[in-house]
Amino acid sequence: MANTLHKSERLDKKKVIEKMFAGGSRSFSVFPLRVVYLPVEGLEAPASILVSVSKRRFKRAVKRNRVKRQIREAYRLNKQPLLETLAQKGLHMAVAFIYLSDELVDTALIENRVRTALSYIVERVR
Repeated sequence: MANTLHKSERLDKKKVIEKMFAGGSRSFSVFPLRVVYLPVEGLEAPASILVSVSKRRFKRAVKRNRVKRQIREAYRLNKQPLLETLAQKGLHMAVAFIYLSDELVDTALIENRVRTALSYIVERVR
């Protein structure tokens, strides 16, 4: 399977997003990220992601967009173990990555933390 990030893999359903942050979801932190995940039904892709960078952290949209791009790229490159596990279990999952730091960090660090977060989710699903 190609390492792509299709539109169907992006979380855009308002009800699912509200359900994730209202309660019932699981969350953990791997600084500089907070990860919230929730098994859901009715998603097109096995895993849909949401990336959030607060305007309070970075006033300039250029910096916010850079961080979001880094997180999406790290997810795109490291999503295979999660997708394989979800396919085996027949589950669909919504995952939100929320950036917590006030400073820009290196892409390698973000990729390492996203990889750690995805492996943690895989362990919890099994």
